[in-house]
Amino acid sequence: MATDFTKYIASVPDYPEKGIMFRDISPLMADGQAFHAATDEIVKYAKGMGVEMVVGPEARGFIVGCPVAYDMGIGFAPARKQGKLPRETVKATYDLEYGTSALYMHKDAIKPGQKVLVTDDLLATGGTIGATIQLVEDLGGIVVGTAFLIELSDLHGRDKLKGYDIFSLMKY
Repeated sequence: MATDFTKYIASVPDYPEKGIMFRDISPLMADGQAFHAATDEIVKYAKGMGVEMVVGPEARGFIVGCPVAYDMGIGFAPARKQGKLPRETVKATYDLEYGTSALYMHKDAIKPGQKVLVTDDLLATGGTIGATIQLVEDLGGIVVGTAFLIELSDLHGRDKLKGYDIFSLMKY
């Protein structure tokens, strides 16, 4: 029988501001069996896509992507905020509600033609994942799929990822 992962998500009203329903993955991570089962579902998806490298944006993309990469015996490359990577980087900017932000990856993080899975805890508006995809593609990688623990359908992040395969473990 499949695990009902929604039982391991805490819904926190009015966080970080009034009117927002925050979906907290901490209870999922705290339960070893549930976190393992969630990781296994993403690994199954990734294996079906022929993934050779996993990439995740800071910081929760690390939480999702690292165990997937470890289980598959492949590498993980972080997409980080400014000033966090010590060697030569590439940059992608994306829009926030008020202003812009940027993510960076080491220039040698992805090999040209490498099949990449982009992971994060949550697909919301798609801005962060869109920037992460841009970084992978700027480095010559091929994004064969994206994987999330949670998708917030009302925020239409899927619309920004047209043409990319999307796997969401849970939808709200």
